[in-house]
Formats: sequence, C-alpha cells, structure tokens
Amino acid sequence: MNIYKRWFWIFAAPALLLFAFVIVFPFVMGVFNSFVAWRGTYYFDPAAGSRAQNILDSFVGFANYKAAFTDERFARSLWYTVRYTALAVVSINIGALGMALLVNRVTRGAGLFRTTFFFPNMLGGLALGFIWQFIFQIIFTDLLFGPGGLVHVEFLRYMTQDPVKALFALTFLSTWQTAGYMMIIYIAGLNNIPKDLYEAASIDGASRWLTFRKITVPMLMPSFTVVFFMTLANSFKLLDQNVALTDGEFNTRMLAMQILRTVKDTTPPDYGKAQAQAVIFFILIALITLTQVGITKKRELEL
Repeated sequence: MNIYKRWFWIFAAPALLLFAFVIVFPFVMGVFNSFVAWRGTYYFDPAAGSRAQNILDSFVGFANYKAAFTDERFARSLWYTVRYTALAVVSINIGALGMALLVNRVTRGAGLFRTTFFFPNMLGGLALGFIWQFIFQIIFTDLLFGPGGLVHVEFLRYMTQDPVKALFALTFLSTWQTAGYMMIIYIAGLNNIPKDLYEAASIDGASRWLTFRKITVPMLMPSFTVVFFMTLANSFKLLDQNVALTDGEFNTRMLAMQILRTVKDTTPPDYGKAQAQAVIFFILIALITLTQVGITKKRELEL
C-alpha cells in the first residue's frame, strides 16, 4: 500500500500543479484585484492620480464592489440573467426528460435517436449563436412568420431585437443545444429504475400519469440533482450565445457579457470594477447552485 501512495503523488503532481496555476492562482489574484485600482497593465494610485509606485497604494477597499452594485447596467444584466435562467432551467429539463422518456421506449434505432438529439451539443456556442441569428432574422422574420410567409406571427419576427423576445430566443437556442446532453443523464437514471416497480404498478391498475408521478419522478431525483445543478450554473454563465445572437444590444446583455464589457464601458478600462463583478458573479452562482443541490439532495433522502 505504501508504494501505491508514493506513486500516487508522483502521477498526480502534474495535474495538481496545472490546477493550481490555471485555477487557484488566477482566482486568488482575481479576488485581490477586486480590492485595488487595477487598470489591466498597471496599478493606479487614486490618491496621487497616477501609476502606483507600490501595489498597496492602489488599495481601494470595497469601492469596486460599491461601484458594481450601483452600476445600472450591472443590475439590469443581473435581472435579465435571472429571468433567462428561470426560463432555461424549466425548458431544458422538460425537453431533456421528454426526449429521455421517448428514447427509452424505443426498441429499434435508439442509438440513432440519442446521437441525433445529442449532436447540437457538439457545436460551439459562437457558431450556434450565428446560425440561430440567421434563422431568427431571415427564416423566421422574412420567410415563415412575415406578412407574406407561411403564417403571420408578429411575436416571432425580429426575435433578437427586443429584450423580451430575445429571452425566448436565447432559451430556445439553449434548449436545442443542451437538452440532448441532459437527456443522456436522464436516460441513465431511467435505466436504473427497477422494472419490477412498473410491473407492480401495472398489475395494480395504475395509470401512466400516476406511475410517472409516483415511481419515475421519485426514482429520478439523483438525476434531477445533477441536471438542475448543471443547467443552473450553465445558464448563469452563458456568454458565447449571448455575444453571437444579440451582442448585448437592445438591453439583452447578460451577466457574463456585462463583466466582459465593463472594461470597454469605462475610461480608462477599470479592470478592478470588472473583477469585483466577477467575484460577485462567482458568489452568486455558488450560493444558488449549492442551495439547489442541498434541497434536491434532501429530497432524495426523504424519498
């Protein structure tokens, strides 16, 4: 056993060092930079009004956090992200669970259906955003739902040029991209449910809805925990699709894009304020996802 322990640290060292330099060290530096006047390439001394001679001279305390919370654009993007997340979590989970139930009942060609549903997840966020921008702006607006199209539905036109419509456009895009991936997790959960439970329910004359509510849903709680965690975190972190689909125009900027664009909105670029927003972003995601995992895990134990 001792020889295994000795070789474990030798083989684990490269991964641990990589994790430390790529994740831990930048995170610690990011938290530190949120408390100083950081301009990206140098530290600024607010008292002297010039480049700081000492890094401690650039310390501004919680001023960056105060500036973040009082920034109207930050508050607006936070609220927009919350609204999008609420829609996306529901839509992705319903779509993923629905596809999992359908595929699980297929006896022939199940692998083909799984591959087809999963394929959109292989596309990059930027490429996917530009593809759906073309669909919403040209196909939906001019060909399908315009005055001379298949059917005139004004709400489905210019989906990327209105903040409310863009919410549904982003939700539709994310569901199309992500539901197939989450479907795989639900399929694994469905396959772990003992068939005896369904046979007993069938003998007792239980309806499909009652069987789904009393057997499938409770037994899928571990899968719900994983999928809800991933969809919540990914929805709050959405960036590429937001950049490609709307570029934050028409008040459609989400929280990740707001952090990215803060350095362009400020002159000179205020990286300290942007970093403070990033720390708030991290704390927010951590609190929400940990709360969700705690609630669903408790539900698993109760069942």
